[in-house]
Amino acid sequence: MTLQQLRYIIAIAECGSITSAAKQLLVAQPSVSKAVTDLEAEMGITIFYRNNRGVFVSDEGSKFLSYARQVIEQADLLEQQYTKKEVSRRVFAISAQHYAFVVNAFVSLVKEYDKNKYEFTLRESRTYDIIEDVQKGRSELGVLFLSKFNRQILCRTLDHAGLTFTSLFTAKPHVFISRHNPLAKKDTVTLKDLQPYPRLTYEQGLNNSFYFSEEPHSVEESPKSIVVTDRATLFNLLIGLGGYTISSGILSRDLNGNDIIAVPLKSEEIMEIGYIAPHDRPLNTISMRYIEHLKLYIAGCRK
Repeated sequence: MTLQQLRYIIAIAECGSITSAAKQLLVAQPSVSKAVTDLEAEMGITIFYRNNRGVFVSDEGSKFLSYARQVIEQADLLEQQYTKKEVSRRVFAISAQHYAFVVNAFVSLVKEYDKNKYEFTLRESRTYDIIEDVQKGRSELGVLFLSKFNRQILCRTLDHAGLTFTSLFTAKPHVFISRHNPLAKKDTVTLKDLQPYPRLTYEQGLNNSFYFSEEPHSVEESPKSIVVTDRATLFNLLIGLGGYTISSGILSRDLNGNDIIAVPLKSEEIMEIGYIAPHDRPLNTISMRYIEHLKLYIAGCRK
């Protein structure tokens, strides 16, 4: 096994085909193909499945790639330390439910790497897609919540996908509303108080089970319901229509301004928010650094 072979398989996984990877690497395609075949034979695994549309990473290959990326990252850092070469491109992706604190931590991470080359991806996505992104290796981490209501189903889904949930914090449900909403004057609100107002929730696509909802109390009937796909639209409707959504209570004034506030909701539910990652693959250094930023930001918001 060589560093060159590892670089080849990482490029193939990113490009989706051996031909495209060879062009990117400025190497003849037969050389890249042989390097992959030799590596698979040496390791005794199948890294890629091939068909006429390109290549697809196998489950074994996905795990192997996680280790390969760490090896290459450390090799690049070692080389840069002693040869003063230009810092290589950093790659990181995260998929998350629609939480502002996820964005704030991401901003801190990007600023930390501002002088380096990087390719970072932040996907605010649907619950099922978050799980699939992490399972398939499109994202290193996912961020979502568990509750009394969804815990059994989601934990079973995560286990089946080979993923582990690690808790970051727990919170009582709050409602996000405009500061001009009549409910803003109350210290706490009830589900009954919310009945006259439009309820805003995030669309979950084909997997629109109550268990995959981003909001607690998803089974509670609301006579006025609006489904949206992005956080900016939801916040605009909170203000424009006097609606509400149920979430953790952590708001970012830097991103969302001062027009939206969080009011505690009387509820027996608990939101446990955490990150998901493959249970059989180590976190790379960027993932671990992102988690540190996430913990720091959450701790600051909860003081």
